[in-house]
Amino acid sequence: MKRYDLRHLKDAFEPRMKEILDKHPAGEVAIFLFEIGDFTPIQRSADLVKECGLELANSLKFNEADWTIVVKK
Repeated sequence: MKRYDLRHLKDAFEPRMKEILDKHPAGEVAIFLFEIGDFTPIQRSADLVKECGLELANSLKFNEADWTIVVKK
């Protein structure tokens, strides 16, 4: 299991998240932390996980500004 903090990328986290997912080892869990802003990044991240053919194991609000998703490859 590895945690990736993408909060510093603000709304432009998707290219980096895809890059990480492509390189992440099969059978491993990845935890991503990103800013939610207007909540559209949540759906975009779920769509990206689905496009990559991976399993979205969990998605939850981390605090007032951040969101965490758990992905299994």
